[in-house]
Amino acid sequence: MKIKKGDNVQIITGKDRGKQGKVISVDVKKGRVFVQGLNLFKKHQRPKKQGEKGEVIAVPKSLNTSNIMAVCGNCGKPARLGYKIENENKTRYCKKCKSAI
Repeated sequence: MKIKKGDNVQIITGKDRGKQGKVISVDVKKGRVFVQGLNLFKKHQRPKKQGEKGEVIAVPKSLNTSNIMAVCGNCGKPARLGYKIENENKTRYCKKCKSAI
């Protein structure tokens, strides 16, 4: 998977289309990522103790990796990522501006 924790990404489909955020966590086996502050859904939570009120909280849900694109730090545009192997070091690069990420 070319997306890693800490990358800046842009959502390309869904209700948050066009918004950018930072990747919180990545599930490689399922091919899903959590983006900070995006793809939030409301969840009704029961009261924990007697006498308290229940509440509605915003919970982030995961996104499929096919619905996001990495944002290049150099050109600032969403772009596909590629790999280069130089001196036995594998590095990711932006396919638009050819700079290392």
